[in-house]
Amino acid sequence: MRAFLIVGNKAFTRPFNLNDIPGAGRMDIMCRCVSQALFVSHGIRKDVEVYLFLLGQPDPPKCVLIRGSEVKRLAPDERNIAGHINKALSFDVDENWKEVHSGVYIARKKLEDLLKDLCKEYEVYYMREDGEELSKVTFERPLFVIGDHIGVIKEVEEKILNFAKKIVKVSEISLMAEQCIVIAHYELDKRAKDLKTLKNKDIRLF
Repeated sequence: MRAFLIVGNKAFTRPFNLNDIPGAGRMDIMCRCVSQALFVSHGIRKDVEVYLFLLGQPDPPKCVLIRGSEVKRLAPDERNIAGHINKALSFDVDENWKEVHSGVYIARKKLEDLLKDLCKEYEVYYMREDGEELSKVTFERPLFVIGDHIGVIKEVEEKILNFAKKIVKVSEISLMAEQCIVIAHYELDKRAKDLKTLKNKDIRLF
């Protein structure tokens, strides 16, 4: 298993206009991260979870979870993914996960509470340009925390570092969040001991 947590600093926490996805606090970045985290050619990675931590107006924080092993009728384009997120944001939520569609959940969680729960299942790695080379780090069940176009503000970063096992990087320069996800997948896929097992067990066709 592997997971990605993307921090949306201004991503809307209410339903938004699907004709203006970038205008919803750059929800387009969140959608592209979901696409790159979950999709392969003609299939979905069923060993991946994506957490979108939304801090925008008017009702933060909210977290949307998409599980590759469960999600249905999800396509890789931004509008389709945005539609699933939009539906999740239309529900009243509390601190407990609420399933709003097959494999799509939403909850109101503080970042420290979310990371505390995730640490029970994953090792947390914070992606930042000054970290250790990802290719040199050994992973078991990694969860990568990534900032959006703004990055991660200091207050949020301090909370992440309280739970992070390491800071890691995929490049010396700042890359787009979805590019970081693709490179992380590449590194982890390379390490698969049996690619046949990876293809047969960890990828689900549409």
